[in-house]
Amino acid sequence: MADQHSAAGDTAAPPVALALRWEEPPEGPVLVILDQTRLPAEEVELVCTDVPALVEAIRSLAVRGAPLLGIAGAYGVALAAARGFDVDDAAESLAHARPTAVNLGYGVRRAAAAYHAAAQGGADAGQAAAAALAEARALHREDAEASERMAGHGLALLGELLPAGGYRILTHCNTGALVSGGGGTALAVAAAVHRAGQLRRLWVDETRPLLQGARLTAYEAARAGMAYTLLTDNAAGSLFAAGEVDAVLIGADRIAADGSVANKIGSYPLAVLARYHHVPFVVVAPITTVDLATADGASIEVEQRPGHEVTDITLPYAPAAGAQAGTGIPVAPLGTQAYNPAFDVTPPELVTAIVTERGVVSPVTAAGIAELCARSRSGNGMMSI
Repeated sequence: MADQHSAAGDTAAPPVALALRWEEPPEGPVLVILDQTRLPAEEVELVCTDVPALVEAIRSLAVRGAPLLGIAGAYGVALAAARGFDVDDAAESLAHARPTAVNLGYGVRRAAAAYHAAAQGGADAGQAAAAALAEARALHREDAEASERMAGHGLALLGELLPAGGYRILTHCNTGALVSGGGGTALAVAAAVHRAGQLRRLWVDETRPLLQGARLTAYEAARAGMAYTLLTDNAAGSLFAAGEVDAVLIGADRIAADGSVANKIGSYPLAVLARYHHVPFVVVAPITTVDLATADGASIEVEQRPGHEVTDITLPYAPAAGAQAGTGIPVAPLGTQAYNPAFDVTPPELVTAIVTERGVVSPVTAAGIAELCARSRSGNGMMSI
């Protein structure tokens, strides 16, 4: 089950400290996550004591973002093991909580494999649970390290693509510390640009229908002191036409073997705009987001979200007069059908480069993706443009 309480502490603290953490109070281990549906108005934490509560948090987007979902999945397996629940059932439930983000299944399988390896090696239940937890913590650390390396590679890439400096970067959805064990993916690159004194403007797509850009990216940008401006998704074209965008940086939930990129709905139109206006379109994601078992973009399962996210405006924390928190205000006639895919897929020919912690792939081809993954498995070497 999940309990809620307001997070204490200085609001100037980096959000990464609040995104997700493991705790062991006297009554038993818990996974504490920042409820991202309540941001930016308030920082409220969910305390998950079992896997069903965590699955609900994942499906409701209280915890979200491909890298963080992988970490949450791994901790979820550890939670089930530590509390004596069936690990295989827990792993199955977690792995299918959301279908598109490949990191979720990766984190679940990794922690479950550590648990079973320990059990098969003669460990008792407590020791096997400890092995799963150790693996989850290792994944958490690795993701933080990957964020730092991606930020460095992305900063260097922008320097090569745009040697004049002073970047005006457009981003979509949320790709910062709220989706990661570290600084994030695309927003981590923007933060590195900001620290280098090269960020002229961060253009933040609001990202309808759930407003992850308006609620979350603006929240992180404000805390980091970035110069940012929020825009409606359908205003992006006017920015490109006015010559106000130097580069587009987005994250990814799954990268197919051919380099096709599944990311938050609205990413593909940005890629088309960027190509027409000769603006670099850069994807930033950890190597764990690459799924060689998915051949191409058409093979990526795209999650379909509930229609009420489009037909209603949900008020999770600031109810209007006469409304209750958690309810929706209709913006379409009763009975309206809604098309609400969570993601779209950008073909590799529209992607200028894919930035990972192992280096940069450009041009984006199946051969380049395969070589990057091979080098990642061997633990040495980098690819670059």
